[in-house]
Amino acid sequence: MEYGAIDLHKKDSQIRIVTERGETFDRRIVTTRERFTALFEGRRPMRILLEASTESEWVAQHLETLGHEVIVADPSFAPMYSERSRRIKTDRRDVAALADACQRGCYRAVHRRSASQRTVPVHLNVRRELTDSRTRAISQARAVLRGAGLRIRSGSTGSFLVRMAALELPASITETLAPLQRLIAVLNDELATADDRVARIAAEDPVVARLTTVPGIGAITATAYVAALDDAARFGRAAQVASYLGLAPREYSSGEQQRRGRVMRSAHPYVQSLLVQAAWCVWRSKDPRTAGLRGWAQSIAHRRGKSIAVVALARRLARILFAMWRDGVPYDAARTRPTRFHGDTAIGEAAAPSALPS
Repeated sequence: MEYGAIDLHKKDSQIRIVTERGETFDRRIVTTRERFTALFEGRRPMRILLEASTESEWVAQHLETLGHEVIVADPSFAPMYSERSRRIKTDRRDVAALADACQRGCYRAVHRRSASQRTVPVHLNVRRELTDSRTRAISQARAVLRGAGLRIRSGSTGSFLVRMAALELPASITETLAPLQRLIAVLNDELATADDRVARIAAEDPVVARLTTVPGIGAITATAYVAALDDAARFGRAAQVASYLGLAPREYSSGEQQRRGRVMRSAHPYVQSLLVQAAWCVWRSKDPRTAGLRGWAQSIAHRRGKSIAVVALARRLARILFAMWRDGVPYDAARTRPTRFHGDTAIGEAAAPSALPS
């Protein structure tokens, strides 16, 4: 079987194809669908290896429509480049190393999102950008008002324009703030549209609807969580989910000494931040369904401080959501069991009806 590799870049990509007879063809083409079609259409089915990157998914899908097997590999997997010289790095050397790894099977394939989840992160990222833009605009408007000796009363972001309109502003300040007012109004409308889109996605997905039965977990957090994990069967234990989402602490242990640090970096920092926000909601809530979780987090806060306790609560929420998804059950506060402690770090576990996160 023929095989090949692509060193993928934003503008140009380096390609190597190795035939069944061992003949090698190197090409450098513009990274467009038309150029990939011209090179790969009509060729015998081959296995093609490429690194995970921004462009990798659409390239992989396009090559698969042309009848080829595509493997998207983890670029941080060092053995994949074991044959490459570290002194000289070029695209030709990189693609040669990728082709060799494809032939030897020395790679670690990354998970590719299912078709139903591929567009969800895009919608969520657009919504987050709109939210961040509105936050910056409101902060700038507040700064202008404070600089003029004016204060706007507190309230929700959605009512900011109403509260600002209630102020008696000098003409010069009104003129200065007019562009920001128009910008915030547009962002409010776009955010409403984005929220409606997320609500539709949540309503059509039974898993998302089930996860929103957890107090403090809304449609956006549940949708982002499902999109990040994509398939619960990928994870054998709830602890793997917490680590995947960057909610497990770093550890520097040796012998009898155990040292734990800050949480690890996450491939999905947005989901990580949403779970921490959900944990703060649970912390401040008076909902009786979360009384057990709050008591558990407060016991950690007495020993380690509030911030660490809230992150531990976020970690536990991630594990609870995984157990609910895996076992197909809604949230049940009565089935949340006490947590065991390992050293000074709490390891949260939530009980689903028939099974617990292990």
